Amino acid sequence: MITERLENLRDILRERDIDWYIITGDDPHGSEYPALRWRTREFISGFTGSAGTVMISQDRALLWTDSRYFIQAEKELEGTGFELMKEGMEGVPTLSGFLESIAEKGMRVGIDSATFPVSSYRRLSSVLEKKGAFLTDAGDLIDRLWKDRPDVPSSSPVRLIDTARAGESSHDKLRRIRDILREKGARWTFISSLDDIAWITNLRAGDIPYNPLFYSFLFISLSKAVLFIAPGRLSDEIAEVLSKDFQFEEYNDVAAVLPSLIRGTGYYSPEKTAALFIDTAGNRKNIAGIDISTYLKAQKNKQELDGMRKAHLLDGAAYVTFLSKLDTVNGIYDEKMISDMLERERKRMEGYIGPSFSPISAFGENGAVVHYRTPDDRPGRVMGHGLLVLDTGSQFSTGTTDVTRTLFFGMEPDAEEKRDYTLVLKGHLALLSQIFPKGTRGVQLDAIAKQFLWQEAETFFHGTGHGVGCCLMVHEGPQRISPALTDVPLLPGMVVSDEPGLYKEGRYGIRIENLIYVRKECSNEFGEFYSFENLTYVPYDKRLIDTDLLTDDEIERINSYHRKIFYMLSPYLDSYSAEWLKLYASPIERNSVLS
Repeated sequence: MITERLENLRDILRERDIDWYIITGDDPHGSEYPALRWRTREFISGFTGSAGTVMISQDRALLWTDSRYFIQAEKELEGTGFELMKEGMEGVPTLSGFLESIAEKGMRVGIDSATFPVSSYRRLSSVLEKKGAFLTDAGDLIDRLWKDRPDVPSSSPVRLIDTARAGESSHDKLRRIRDILREKGARWTFISSLDDIAWITNLRAGDIPYNPLFYSFLFISLSKAVLFIAPGRLSDEIAEVLSKDFQFEEYNDVAAVLPSLIRGTGYYSPEKTAALFIDTAGNRKNIAGIDISTYLKAQKNKQELDGMRKAHLLDGAAYVTFLSKLDTVNGIYDEKMISDMLERERKRMEGYIGPSFSPISAFGENGAVVHYRTPDDRPGRVMGHGLLVLDTGSQFSTGTTDVTRTLFFGMEPDAEEKRDYTLVLKGHLALLSQIFPKGTRGVQLDAIAKQFLWQEAETFFHGTGHGVGCCLMVHEGPQRISPALTDVPLLPGMVVSDEPGLYKEGRYGIRIENLIYVRKECSNEFGEFYSFENLTYVPYDKRLIDTDLLTDDEIERINSYHRKIFYMLSPYLDSYSAEWLKLYASPIERNSVLS
């Protein structure tokens, strides 16, 4: 099927006189998880990962993706005719580097400008123009091949979050954005990012699986705000509330209406704004940067943090109830059964909406695939001796959760499994307890979580921490903790994950993840210092801890965390689960026999 689609696309390229065609798999909003309609990369290649770019010519088909998906991509691309380009690996060119090496005068590289960000358009245009080649807007060529292609989602109910829970009205959010526009010398901003629009309007929906978003665009000037949304999406009641601050236009009319709204210098995100709008938003006099609202929503207010705490307490209670029912010694399961068991417990909790991402339940060698996707038709068996990486999350009406635990199945883990788990845990604890000065970037903290692995000449290649929204995206910017040189300081109210890991191909994977938020620690003659506060309440698997590798302080931190879990979750648990947790979270001691 993939090879047939490739040949059909190549027929179109010959017809259109296009030498190469680039497919990003993005929607017009730069979404991490686009709706089914825009999963064009998956349609043409069969690769199901959430990140990657495809380039196709008459004789080659290439897919670039990052280290999270190397193992997965190799399996999914087998027999398709696609070549895997492993980003960041020695000897593998970047997409722009590859284009530069092959570009020649007159070469035409096609894109779909409606889903191609301005930043990529400018970067690749610059590379090609030096060689006399150029980018051309070929449109959405996949549309000619995808006969049963889904429409743009527009049927999920849109709901309004009241100001008491959001902590700030949309009117006040618009005022803050306008104040910053004035400071920047801009008169307008155009926002494509769906989670930014949801945050500004205090609206939520369900157009994309796992993400409480609705397809829309938003234009904000110093005097008006225009929301582009499909007709009929807003109830009369919600429309009346929003009409005090917003005008409404149809979603599909944005390209036609936007030029009439723009006056003077504007501000926009080149990473989120599609090249379709380059004649307006791409004007060189305009100011490019991360959306203003992205910075504002990253710092959770008191009400948002209170909501996140409540969501994590309910999520923790569901997780512990699930663990109390899981037989990790004699049980026989498959990977999907386990994630479904956890999902059932979450569904019983007040305010539960659904998962915050597709769950990762990976046993044994599957755990070494960082973003493993459990096949619905043949999930891996979970039985006997092995490690299970269980990475899941929830959307509650008050907040978003994301938690990973590595669970041991069998009678007794071996020494290497315990050593590896404990090294990952030590890094996880080190980051969680770190105090740092105001102005610290995530890149400065990354090595803290990796230090114990590095001492053993081991490491992991995914990010150590990503931002998380409040009843929004499980991956939120601009903050992150990773080797990437992201010039964004960690500020009070920002929520990030703490998730070091270790992956041994063909054997097992280990990952431990909590969500934490930045808080003010103290001020002194050296300035202002921040620290992290934990949000997640799920115990670690004590059977996998080698206490001989821990300091006394680390042992006490684990015991203190487990005591707090029992104290916080007991009111939400039935008697059986509470008694189970009391034993499971009992103190560990050096050289003790753990059962």
